[in-house]
Amino acid sequence: MMSHAVYLSLLLLVLSDHQQVTSRSHGPRNQRGVGSAGRALNTTLTMMYESDNDKCDLVMNVSAADRCAFVKNTPDCNLEDGFLNYLNLAFCLLPPNLTPLTITLCIIWLLFLFIILGLTASKFFCPNLSAICTSLHLTHNVAGVTFLALGNGAPDVFSAMAAFSHPHTAGLAVGALFGAGIFVTTVVAGSVALVKPFAVASRPFLRDVIFYMVAVFWTFLMLYRGTTTLGETLGYLSLYVVYVLTVIISAYIYNRQKRLINSSVQSTAQIPAEFHSSDSSDDDVPCLNGGTVQQEYESEYRPLLPYSESTSQILLSSMNPVDSRKWRRKTWSWRALKILKTPLEVVLLLCIPVVDPDKEDRNWSRPLNCLHLTTAPLACLLTFQSGAYADYLIQGQFPVWLLMLLLGFFLSAIAFCTTTNDSPPKYHSLFSLLGFLVSALLISAAASEVVSLLHMLGVVLSLSNTVLGLTLLAWGNSVGDCFSDITIARQGYPRMAISACFGGIIFNMLLGVGLGGLMQMVETHNDVQFETDGLTWVLAASLGLSLVLSFVIVPMSRFHLGRNYGIFLLVFYAIFLIIALLTEFGKIHFA
Repeated sequence: MMSHAVYLSLLLLVLSDHQQVTSRSHGPRNQRGVGSAGRALNTTLTMMYESDNDKCDLVMNVSAADRCAFVKNTPDCNLEDGFLNYLNLAFCLLPPNLTPLTITLCIIWLLFLFIILGLTASKFFCPNLSAICTSLHLTHNVAGVTFLALGNGAPDVFSAMAAFSHPHTAGLAVGALFGAGIFVTTVVAGSVALVKPFAVASRPFLRDVIFYMVAVFWTFLMLYRGTTTLGETLGYLSLYVVYVLTVIISAYIYNRQKRLINSSVQSTAQIPAEFHSSDSSDDDVPCLNGGTVQQEYESEYRPLLPYSESTSQILLSSMNPVDSRKWRRKTWSWRALKILKTPLEVVLLLCIPVVDPDKEDRNWSRPLNCLHLTTAPLACLLTFQSGAYADYLIQGQFPVWLLMLLLGFFLSAIAFCTTTNDSPPKYHSLFSLLGFLVSALLISAAASEVVSLLHMLGVVLSLSNTVLGLTLLAWGNSVGDCFSDITIARQGYPRMAISACFGGIIFNMLLGVGLGGLMQMVETHNDVQFETDGLTWVLAASLGLSLVLSFVIVPMSRFHLGRNYGIFLLVFYAIFLIIALLTEFGKIHFA
């Protein structure tokens, strides 16, 4: 985290210089706003509000003393999404000479929001989705491309949907999805090839790349026309359904062929290596044995004599996010980060239930799960649409939050009196649905805050939403995937890591753009309009080029991903990033 903070500080200094140059280039406009006071200030601001170019981005063209009044009186600066109005915080919280301090605090808060997104998705959203898949008896292929893909891509999808909710932040969604696609298919895939050179599974690799190229080309057509209709958006979403069906059918054909080969040879014969290497990634899931490993790990620390904990001890132990055995094995940097995340994890544990089918007791904690029946509905109420209904009064008298609290107490009392500490009840699997709902709403609320905060940084630093999406938002949402895929590759599963690189981003793009555009159509009853610039075409062209090169180079190398290929991908991303930043700063122009 410290490295991220240092990098963001340096980026802030560079972009501040760019902002000063931009402000000097608009000198005449600055002079009209400088020194206004009283009636003159109101007249000047009113003229700016009534102009055709009434945008919040113009706040940097007025004097520092007038920016707070500009933000408060400009409707475009009042974003409805999010708990806080970050533009008011940036220009009205502290005096103008302390604006850099406000920006620094907002960047620290941005890092904290990324931690909330990653922690909620990994510790609560994904485990509950896995429990739901187990309860529904879904195959691993179906679960992997549907529910578990949603778990892994939740920050990207919810961030894109939150960005599409406002026309001025739609560029964040395009930049984040395209930027994350380039980052994952180059930096993450290249790092996997550098860490563990291997032979990629041919048919799944070609399948994922082809579907992703189709999705990118379809998105490019929508951006080129600048609009998309309801029918096209539904067709765009149906492409993901076709992808899921293709994965299921290919897995079925592969398993059927494998059974035929096994039945045609001796029971001691082995499947040919060439056949196994072509489609093994479809069902080669190392985490399937995680439950057995976890059970063996826990059995070593079971007490020899019978021992039963009291209800208070169960509550305290279930609220403790620190594993003492893991703590002793980890490095000091991991411990420092764990200390920072512990208060947040405790709050999340109090609000979000987690069901773990791999554990013998399915993670049942009678006092904590009964408490969840009170805290989880309140958390849903406070996070749904940024707490818009938290202060709602029923018939103007009875607050809705008090009704939820009383209902929660009633359900908690019933559950506590009808269950025991030793075994989970039959309806315990329903807690996974409750945990899924609460974590999804929390991720959505955090994503809305990230989008609002990045929009403020774009206004203050005179940067487009697209460049913020392809850098900060894309990096923040993809850094977890980067570390997890590299770790999986080091553990000996590089095929799964490379499959996650291409399979997950297909879900993020199709669902992020499709659902985001569909929600905007439902709210506005109009077609979605896209605002494009030169940087958008750099993104689309770079992502398409990286996919085409991988589609050509990998088969030419007989599907062997070596270190040379990894270095090539990393160099490609560096060149793309340089061209994108030069385009943003006006050094490269596109007609």
